[in-house]
Formats: sequence, structure tokens, C-alpha cells
Amino acid sequence: MTIDAFIDALPKVELHVHLVGSASPATVLELSRRHPGSGVPVNEEELRAFYTFTDFPHFARVYRAVNSLVRTPEDIATLVVGLARDLGAQNARYAELQVTPYAHAIMGLPMREVTAALDLAARRSKQEYGVEMAYIFDIPGEYGEEAARVTLDHALQEPPAALVGFGIGGIEQERPAYRDAFRAAFTAARAAGLHSVPHGGEMSGPETIWEVIEGMGAERIGHGIRCLDDDRLVAHLRETQLPLDVCPTSNLCTGQIARIEDHPLPRLLEEGLYLTLNSDDPPMFATTLTNEYRVAHSLGLTAKDLARLARNAVNASFMTKESKQAVLAEIDALPTP
Repeated sequence: MTIDAFIDALPKVELHVHLVGSASPATVLELSRRHPGSGVPVNEEELRAFYTFTDFPHFARVYRAVNSLVRTPEDIATLVVGLARDLGAQNARYAELQVTPYAHAIMGLPMREVTAALDLAARRSKQEYGVEMAYIFDIPGEYGEEAARVTLDHALQEPPAALVGFGIGGIEQERPAYRDAFRAAFTAARAAGLHSVPHGGEMSGPETIWEVIEGMGAERIGHGIRCLDDDRLVAHLRETQLPLDVCPTSNLCTGQIARIEDHPLPRLLEEGLYLTLNSDDPPMFATTLTNEYRVAHSLGLTAKDLARLARNAVNASFMTKESKQAVLAEIDALPTP
């Protein structure tokens, strides 16, 4: 078996992917033609140029423009089921999809209708594509206290059946001004039984990672690549085996690294940290979950390393014990080239 065939056949779990960022180009073009005036291109060539990012704030502006196209519950369900179709074709068994309730609230969508769409989409994803879909509600950090309140209210008052986690993303440098509000929201979400899965250390330094650990009780961290700037933090992550959801192509496209060859994935592994591989916003970054495994191989990881990352994702997920055992057995049964 070749390494490419191995990567294609590897049973996979996706732990870090965003709802709006998962929209295929065809879906985005359909929505932009349906809802003109959003600033999102209506032809494929212009959309590719639109998805060329100069830095993270530029990416955030583009993401908000695309989000403005998601205006009905049907749009939401279409995005979720479309992601399940794409992941099913990559031998993915399970995904934890980051949903931003605040983004839908400001478009006028009622909580109950958003939840109904998410519930319907989760059922269809499993029935039609064999992908179990779970949800993480994500605060867009730059919108502060109001975003935290709206996200928490939705999580507590109208949660979809598959809601498993509570997170925060967006521009990390904007968070300190709202620290207490974010901490309070995470405390309430965790008290309600949701897992803490915040972003941290993607575009800012170790202080953000310490904050999500100490202030938000992180059980898994989105990105976390800037931990390498703090030896004490690396030691803490090694000792606790707190998982980091690493997204190499995303980091390149948003300007966190200059070249893919510069990605710290190999060093993070050498440091003994617990990592998973993920796609983040795949069509926006012209990638897929499968491609992220190919990128990791290009950085020097062996087939054994890739299988270990696949197992890590299963074990770091919030699947049931029985589901984890089933996917792990599939991974272990795959011959390594």
C-alpha cells in the first residue's frame, strides 16, 4: 500500500472545523447569487481571489462576509450536510463542528430555528453519509460580552441534541478586555455539562494559552502552536497531555507561518505533546482533512505517526466509549505501508 492510499483509507475524526468555513465554493456561490450585495463574489475565479488572505484580521472580515449569506435555517442545514458529504468521502467517521450562534443571531435567526436545523442536519449526516456530527458553540471573541451572553443563552436554553462543547475563537488580541465575561460564560457552560474547547495560541502568544487553561478550564485547545514560546507551558502540556488541535494549512493561509515547511508540527511532536490534525475552514484554505494528513507526511511524519494522530483524534473526541472503540479498531486493522 502506498502512503497516499494509506492516508485515503485511514479512518478519520475531525475535531476542529467551522460551520461557515466548511461551505464548499459551489455552496458559497449559490448563496452569494441568492443574496446579492454581500460583497462575496458570484463567480469561481473571483471567489478564489477573495479567499487569498493577507493576515488573520483579513480572514476574519472575509469569514464575516460569507457568514452574512447564511440567512435561513435551510442554509444552516445545507452547510452541515454538505460537510458530512465531504467528510464521508474522506473516510471520516465523526466530526465536532464549531457553530457560532451569535453570527446567526445578528442575522435575525431565532435560537429555536437554528437548533431545529442543526438537529435535522445531524440526523441526515448520519443517515446519508455515515458521519456522526457533534456541535461546539463558539464565542467570536472580538464581539465581547454580548457575544458571550448570546452564545451561552443558546447553549443553555435551546441546545441541539448533539451539543457537546463550548468554545471561543476570533481575534485573540481582543479578548483581554472581556476576560471576566468570558470566564463567567465558560464556568456556566461547564456547570451545565459542556466540555471546554477554546481556541488559544493561534495568533497570539503563550499568555492566551495560559488563560484558556487557567481561566476557562480547557479540555482541548484549538491550535496552541505558540506554546513553543514558553518552556514552562510546553512542560505543562507535555505533563498533562492536554490535546492541541493543529491545523497546518490554516496557519499558513492566515499568515501565522511564512511557509508550510516552517510549521511547528514536527517539533510539537518531538516535545511529546498530544496533537490532532484538523482542517479548520477547508474550502477557504483550499484543503481537506485528508490533505492535512498529506501535509503532515510532507513535513516528515511517517505512516505510523499519522496513524497515531488519527488515534489521538478519536481519543480526544467526545464520542461515546463504544464509538471510540469501533473507530480505533478500524485504524488498528489498516496495514501500515
